[in-house]
Amino acid sequence: MPRPALVNSDDLLARLSFTFRDVGFEAASMSVLSERTGLKRASLYHRFPGGKQEMAEKVLSRAHEWMSENVIASLRSSRDPEERLTTMMRALEDFYENGARACLLNMLATDAETKSPFADAIRQTLEEWIGALAFCARSAGISEAASKQRALRIVTMIQGGLVVSRGLRTNAPFGAVIEDLPRVLLEREA
Repeated sequence: MPRPALVNSDDLLARLSFTFRDVGFEAASMSVLSERTGLKRASLYHRFPGGKQEMAEKVLSRAHEWMSENVIASLRSSRDPEERLTTMMRALEDFYENGARACLLNMLATDAETKSPFADAIRQTLEEWIGALAFCARSAGISEAASKQRALRIVTMIQGGLVVSRGLRTNAPFGAVIEDLPRVLLEREA
């Protein structure tokens, strides 16, 4: 009979996610991942034969699932657009701990000179999120062109708010962005 796992799969992916969000992909050495997960390197390789890249792929896949279930599905629902946006805002506040946690997508992306092994998955998640925000705006009577522009602006604001919050070591920038989202997405066109 196999030994029970010291850390269950959900907890392990959460610990890996926190690590990648805290230090990024490049700085997350196997020693750091071992320390942060509480597992020996051999145990990590046993669960993830593809090493650090496989770990990051699984974490990114889990984040995409979370976004699909908690953000995108809400934005594409038939509820009132303001209610949908509020649901997204609360979910993001929880996910990013009110701006204290870095964005996994940002931390797994590499510089523009190098093609990240995660580029396609990151692009897919961002495109789905932007598309869902645009759908929500269109259902509030905003034109298609303005909906797309506003959706892109919102994702850019959120990502920027996370970076600035992390850099200044205060949640205030992220909080200000979240507070401004309904106006940016749903304000009637002149």
